[in-house]
Amino acid sequence: MAKTTKKEKSMEEQLWDAANKLRGTVESSEYKHVVLGLIFLKFASDKFEARRKELIEEGQEKYTEMKEFYNMKNIFFLPPESRWSHVIANAKQDDIALIIDTALHTVEKNNPSLKGALPDNYFSRLNMDVSKLAALLDTINNINTLKDAEQDVVGRVYEYFLSKFALAEGKGKGEFYTPKSIVNLIAEMIEPYKGKIYDPACGSGGMFVQSIKFIESHHGDKKEVSIYGQEYTATTYKLAKMNLAIRGISANLGDVPADTFAKDQHPDLKADFIMANPPFNQKDWRADNELVDDSRWNGYEVPPLSNANYGWILNMVSKLSENGVAGFILANGALSGGGEEYKIRKKLIENDLVESIVILPQNMFYTTNISVTLWIINKNKKERAVQLPDETRQYRNRENEVLFLDLREIGEPFEKKFIQFSPDHTSEIASTYHEWQKVDGEYEDKPEYSYAASKDEIIDKDYSLVPSKYIEFVNRDENVDFSEKMEALNGQFKELLEAEEKSKQDLLNVFKELGYEIEL
Repeated sequence: MAKTTKKEKSMEEQLWDAANKLRGTVESSEYKHVVLGLIFLKFASDKFEARRKELIEEGQEKYTEMKEFYNMKNIFFLPPESRWSHVIANAKQDDIALIIDTALHTVEKNNPSLKGALPDNYFSRLNMDVSKLAALLDTINNINTLKDAEQDVVGRVYEYFLSKFALAEGKGKGEFYTPKSIVNLIAEMIEPYKGKIYDPACGSGGMFVQSIKFIESHHGDKKEVSIYGQEYTATTYKLAKMNLAIRGISANLGDVPADTFAKDQHPDLKADFIMANPPFNQKDWRADNELVDDSRWNGYEVPPLSNANYGWILNMVSKLSENGVAGFILANGALSGGGEEYKIRKKLIENDLVESIVILPQNMFYTTNISVTLWIINKNKKERAVQLPDETRQYRNRENEVLFLDLREIGEPFEKKFIQFSPDHTSEIASTYHEWQKVDGEYEDKPEYSYAASKDEIIDKDYSLVPSKYIEFVNRDENVDFSEKMEALNGQFKELLEAEEKSKQDLLNVFKELGYEIEL
């Protein structure tokens, strides 16, 4: 019989197994802050100890307890009680939770850039099993966060854990995380290489991380970008600050976690790039008499109370610089809604701000299985040269034109029940978009995939941005337009409901004429 060898678990998998031992007494929505807080502390300590050793080797031992000699190298200063060695030395003690809380509090207190970033009294409050916590500390202790200067070890762990926590928490709870392949696609399409980058609903900071990765992969300089964001949920705000801090990314996420609509912490910002995945179909996002005269709706209708989708769109439009580009995700309903949404969408199209509409596959998100849309808004679609870090690109004039892409048949399985884009998929999609943009591009409309529509065509479709109204899409089996068929079926269903309601009312009227009052 052939001998089978058991596949060795990766560092991330080992950590995940250790974290799962905390289940039972700690909710997954809580223990992500426990685990990520500890990983951050281990990473900060490793960096501190490396710098401390460097100072000693340089004969500057007298400066090893002076924070200035760490801050000058962008390294966090850690007092003795906040160092990982102190935590590990006391890992089996009954008061280990208090020791960890004290360590995190002390790190934050000594490093102003971490203000509001680290878990606050999580460990003492959660009353965790000491032996399970000690086992987790042991596992984390085995990670050499500085092992490979070329590999972002801690960033890799963070990315893995954030995605696993989003999967574990399921529908309605994983909003802090946008799947990596979607973020990659947005970055590759809008290319946030230089200037100000903004995310009005930044979650755990994934858009910013991918922006920096894009810059590095194209040999750019991350010092040439400034990052601005805002997050409403306090615990997610902390995740974002930690996620960025471990990667050495400076960001202005506002002084406190806050609602972007009610308390805009970047009112005067003009961003060169916006990347966002705001909450889908958010209801009751403002009171009836609130934000009616908000400057962000400048020249547009006030977004409806019933749905914040167009509130998010107008917030982002108002934040764009004169050459700014935004890539953001919304539920498909925003493509064709009526009322105030129709009026806003009509004006966005008339103002020639919509550059591309991209339908994504179902099952890409961990919180919903619906298909959603990537919008690209561009404040300047005219002909111009764009200087990328590794390329100069001449854009043709794309005024009064919108590129529609249908990606619903693209993707590969992920975690059994989800879909993601492979690097090749992302490259192919981004290439289609950029070929359409370029003066000498080789773009051609492709059935069931892409179509470049004129403004006149969109007006003829009553300002609808539903891609299937433009892309040639034929169901191969039935030789019918799938979207039109669904619209027809929905219409028939509505007629049946109306007919049933009318019949019921007619019957009630008959009984009423006979002197009977009944309910159906």
